[in-house]
Amino acid sequence: MCREEAAELSSLKPQLDELGIPLYAVVKEDVGTEVKNFRPYFQGEVFLDEKRRFYGPRERKLGLLAFLRVGVWMNGVRAFRNGFVGNVLGEGFVLGGVFVIGQRQQGILLEHREIEFGDKVNIEDVLQAVRKMPQELQSLEKK
Repeated sequence: MCREEAAELSSLKPQLDELGIPLYAVVKEDVGTEVKNFRPYFQGEVFLDEKRRFYGPRERKLGLLAFLRVGVWMNGVRAFRNGFVGNVLGEGFVLGGVFVIGQRQQGILLEHREIEFGDKVNIEDVLQAVRKMPQELQSLEKK
């Protein structure tokens, strides 16, 4: 389901480029060709965080009981119907998220943490947060 969200975020790439805002992904592992297989869905730079420092001092996980949640199944069916098939290798229980991080003292402009697998960020919220970034950052990134 992360591939579906990666593709949706990548659909913003032309607008982000126009604003001079980079698009990054942080992944926790690269089992087999996992990151290589992810790249076609994500049009930004991908960073591997094997030590999981970006995930914070307390990783947020859902255990096997997550597969009893109706929302998880609905999200999985939605992703499958949209042509996204994930992998079943690796750890698989850490919840993801999307952050829009501003310059210097701006801090986090948008924080979306998955509540359950496939709980995607609202793309309009991402654009709204990006537009809060100061123009000087946008022009610096263009250089």
